[in-house]
Amino acid sequence: MKIKCNREMLSEALNKVSRAVALRSTIAALEGIYFRTEESALYLCGYNLELGISTKVLANVYEEGSIVLSSRLFCEIVRKMPGDEIEISCNENLITTIKSSESEYSIIGISALDFPELPVIESERSISLTQGMLKSMIAQTLFAVSDNDSRPTCTGSLFEITTERLRVVSVDGFRLAMRTEPIVGSFDTSFIVPKKTLEEILKLLEDNDDKRVEISATRRHIEFSISGCIIISRLIEGEFLDYNNAIPKNNDKEVTVNTRRIIEATERMSLLISDAIKSPVRCVFGSDEITFSCRTAVGSASDRMAADAPNEPVEIGFNNRYLMDAFRAVSTDEMRLVIGSPVNPVMVLPPIGENFLFLLLPVRLQNND
Repeated sequence: MKIKCNREMLSEALNKVSRAVALRSTIAALEGIYFRTEESALYLCGYNLELGISTKVLANVYEEGSIVLSSRLFCEIVRKMPGDEIEISCNENLITTIKSSESEYSIIGISALDFPELPVIESERSISLTQGMLKSMIAQTLFAVSDNDSRPTCTGSLFEITTERLRVVSVDGFRLAMRTEPIVGSFDTSFIVPKKTLEEILKLLEDNDDKRVEISATRRHIEFSISGCIIISRLIEGEFLDYNNAIPKNNDKEVTVNTRRIIEATERMSLLISDAIKSPVRCVFGSDEITFSCRTAVGSASDRMAADAPNEPVEIGFNNRYLMDAFRAVSTDEMRLVIGSPVNPVMVLPPIGENFLFLLLPVRLQNND
């Protein structure tokens, strides 16, 4: 194999595919990046058997071939090379030479035959939506994905597709985050995408409504096509929780609040709370204001803000971190808090409509809280 390409473009491509490289593996090739020449391009791929990311870089191809190179070492070499162009060649003994300007390296590669093949996604069921839309849908729901492996289906987000909408739902047992957007489709399906995959996709997506992303799924795998980058991931098998049953039907009180102001009030309460010193934030929803208070071993705090609250006061306790995560995910200047009794989950919604919904479980308050 022998190619020459732009060093900066290669470095950018390496940054993308290296995110799917295994940090440690009994299979040495999984700790490397797979390279293969094509007509006028160099194909790159990282794959850890759970997640695969591939892309291409324009290149002058002088000799065809393929090889696997150490991700850590090769990425550092390319990043520190001085020239604008870089030349890569390897011989039959897998000795790979990397040249740029006056610098030259020789490193030992791994046979491309040792690199496992990516799953082939052959599905006629696919949807297309803007990158900006998908990015906001993932960003607004990722915080509620569980990190507890004892419930595997909660360690990812449910993608629920119908002929009219796409819905993304995350549940961790203490809170729920749901985002819904209209799309044009021709089929109904659902699947659970792992949190790690969604985190990597979020890094690749742009806040751009002119660029699109294509999503295709089979029973076990999903493929995202984003600006020339292909991300293939396994899906989480099993039944997702029946999230509709978790959404309260009898919450009858609505409070409209300024998003920035309620975030700031919650942040002030959180100054007294840490992992070592835990205490709920006590919220009293009164006739024209919300009162916040918190008492811990290091002191106490209180705050209040004007709000269009119910006439009959309702007092509810919350985990401060869960409050912050939900409030910071709100994308509107104002939000609606739909509340019921002190033991009912609280719904966080936009001022108009329900394109996002966050559900917060209350914390039972004690007299000394």
